[in-house]
Amino acid sequence: MEDALSSLLHDVRPAGALFDQSYVRAPWALRFLDWTPLTLLTMLSGEAWVTPEGGSPVRLGTQDVAVVRGPGPYTVADRPETAPMAVIHNAEMCTTPEGGDAAGLAMCGYAGDLGSTVLLTGTFQVKGSVSQRVLDALPRVALVPAGDGRCATMDMIVAEISRDKPGQQAVLDRLLDLLLVSSLREWFDRPDSQAPSWYAAHSDQLIGRALRAIHEDPARPWTVEGLARVSGASRATFAQRFTELVGQPPMAYLTEWRICQAADLLASTDDTVDVIAHQVGYSNAYALSVAFKRTLGIRPSQHRVSAR
Repeated sequence: MEDALSSLLHDVRPAGALFDQSYVRAPWALRFLDWTPLTLLTMLSGEAWVTPEGGSPVRLGTQDVAVVRGPGPYTVADRPETAPMAVIHNAEMCTTPEGGDAAGLAMCGYAGDLGSTVLLTGTFQVKGSVSQRVLDALPRVALVPAGDGRCATMDMIVAEISRDKPGQQAVLDRLLDLLLVSSLREWFDRPDSQAPSWYAAHSDQLIGRALRAIHEDPARPWTVEGLARVSGASRATFAQRFTELVGQPPMAYLTEWRICQAADLLASTDDTVDVIAHQVGYSNAYALSVAFKRTLGIRPSQHRVSAR
């Protein structure tokens, strides 16, 4: 059975991710212009500063993880004041700040032992309205400190990078996926993260049951009474507690979740609107269209065209 957070993170995957490591020595600074929705940064050795454009520098220690939410440029450097020496436009293009060829610069991913500082980057292609809920809950840079204990996933990444075997990219993609999900979960659990109300509500003994039921079976004809029974509480107690913890009434949350699911199905499948309507809990295409327009401001057919 898939838990609620896993379902929210389902489409935040490193499909086609750029996985790279840069060996650098001070002074160094890389400016990233790639408009990727999500990037994971970690220092395999040494430390750095991550500065989003228009934001404050964030220190990145050895094996700390920084989840950078896009789109928007940011700089990674040995010190916040170090001027960029290379500009990363995308996976295939790295230039000097003046626009010249930077292929020979170590900062563009040269795999040589030039110093003790090693930056690891992984970029993620994120799709879907459900995944957008996760992105919207993140700051520009979410920092997860390494802590006192060892991170098993990080150890496996370091070990895999040191090898040169067939299937390495597939293994690294899976490890990146695991590192991202575990980092997001750890960041959301931090008391200073200001995690969204829907995340905090997952751990509530009563409301967590209702949220899991909604996520696992959105097509079921749920009522407040039915969700209250799942939670093991009276209708009044359940409705009040749900609204307090989640920030909206149960039926409003259910509608929002169904529309998110419908939006993703419209973008990723060729199913008719009527078929999708039944999959997410509406009796027909017209009922889904009315709810879709009321929630997102456009018709399902318009969303399908724009999403593709």
